[in-house]
Amino acid sequence: MSLTFFFVMFLANSGMTNSPNHSEKHTEIPENKHLHTQQHDSVTASTHEKASEGNSETNGGHAKGHESKGFEPGKMIMEHIADAHDWHLWGESDHAVSIPLPVILYTSSKGLRMFSSSNFHHGHAAYEGFKLSHEGIVVWEDASNSESIYDFSLTKNVLALLIGSIFLVVLVVKMARHYADNAGRAPKGVYNLIEPLILFLRNDIARPTIGKKADSYTPLLLSIFFFIFTLNLFGLIPIFPGGANVTGNISVTMVLALVVFVTVTFSGNKYYWKHIFMPDVPVWMYVIIIPIEILGVILKPFVLMLRLFANITAGHIIILGFFSLIFIFGNMNPNLGYAVSPLSVAFTLFMSLLEILVAFLQAFVFTLLSSIYIGMAVEEHHH
Repeated sequence: MSLTFFFVMFLANSGMTNSPNHSEKHTEIPENKHLHTQQHDSVTASTHEKASEGNSETNGGHAKGHESKGFEPGKMIMEHIADAHDWHLWGESDHAVSIPLPVILYTSSKGLRMFSSSNFHHGHAAYEGFKLSHEGIVVWEDASNSESIYDFSLTKNVLALLIGSIFLVVLVVKMARHYADNAGRAPKGVYNLIEPLILFLRNDIARPTIGKKADSYTPLLLSIFFFIFTLNLFGLIPIFPGGANVTGNISVTMVLALVVFVTVTFSGNKYYWKHIFMPDVPVWMYVIIIPIEILGVILKPFVLMLRLFANITAGHIIILGFFSLIFIFGNMNPNLGYAVSPLSVAFTLFMSLLEILVAFLQAFVFTLLSSIYIGMAVEEHHH
């Protein structure tokens, strides 16, 4: 457009600066000058109109850029199932209300640093050279800094784990005192609900799968079951101190699986290791069977880790997905959002009730498989 404008201006100026040598041409010059002037005015006006249109489009584009992006279900779901340095309560963006948690960092250049996560302003500000990445991880404000950061912060999942553990300790201690004070009498209240679970885990899981040594491993199996079950239930509570996706964090499930792996490894008797490294097959098949057995030893805890992580995380995603339908349709049309709300809430409640069953089943399956693996390790040779 600018080239066209300057080209037309050049033609107009050329026409007006021509020096006439004849009288006939002299009489035509004013008309040509008037014509070129009209062309110049029209081109100038057209150019200004296009420029103003371009400016309005640019301003419109900037305005659109400053507008909020609207509801993003994927981002909302991932933020709720991921770990965080604060405990979100309600609200979004700058209007979010959350409980700040302590950030504990160690770097070789700055040493040990401790401060509140509120200094990050929900990820919109840096503090002491640190900031939160889009994934909620503490990184250097200077992207070129490659120094390692060791994060020992009390995150949302860590706090939820501590709350769940304290809850279990208090419950068990009170239950033990209740049994001591009421010896020979049936338990009452919540203890009457917990006792059948304990007997079920001991009589129907530990003893049939482990055998004579079952009572030695029953405390471990009870701890695993009630730890997973309690955190699963806490994760279904939408308000503080619930809502944390602890057992849907692969680090937590990895540690649980590692506990089972170490227990099986150190509990394995000579028959267990003989079955792995000297199986009852022809010697020429050792090159095939032994690697498979070793792979099985490694894959068993790996499967435990992935099964619990995937099932709990999937449940949270489905519940949040149904709840997000209200806002997705509401962005299209407010009336449509109101119309779909009852159906979305009904599905959310149904999935929440189903997740209570899943919370129990996942704790049960993890405990059952752990008991089976321990039983395989301590099984005596039968003649």
